[in-house]
Amino acid sequence: MADADLQLLYRELVSLEIELWNGIEGRLRAEYDLPLTSFEVLHLLLRRPGRRVQDIAEAFSITVGGTSKVVDRLEAAGLCGRRANPNDRRSSIVELTPEGRKLVDRALRVFEDELELRIGSVIPEKSVREVTAVLSTLRAAGRALDAERKAAGQAPVPGMRAPKQPGRPAS
Repeated sequence: MADADLQLLYRELVSLEIELWNGIEGRLRAEYDLPLTSFEVLHLLLRRPGRRVQDIAEAFSITVGGTSKVVDRLEAAGLCGRRANPNDRRSSIVELTPEGRKLVDRALRVFEDELELRIGSVIPEKSVREVTAVLSTLRAAGRALDAERKAAGQAPVPGMRAPKQPGRPAS
């Protein structure tokens, strides 16, 4: 495959992700003062209650530290809470509060409306399924490549810090 074709695909995917993110977040912020990152965590907790911070991080392919900061902000806003994990004293379970549940229920309608406007009304349902399948295949292949590289001690993967270099401060 031509490098130019792959580069164009890359640019289109990244640009689409940015434009979707900005459009959806714009509405969520305008209507509920809710950043999309916060909505995503709340939505995950609605769909799959009783998650640990580690579970949330893995679901979004982001670092545990970054996830913990988002959860801290949501907890401070009264939208979720943490309770002791009965299976592991070193971690806690994150749960929606009643206020968090109400907010995510309302924000979910805005989210779904924006997806319909920006994707569903533009391409047919069959194309949505086909594009979803292709993107899932690409993500699975990328995760497999990252796992192989990690096992071989090669280039760091997202969420994995490079070993500290002698003479350099830890970041």
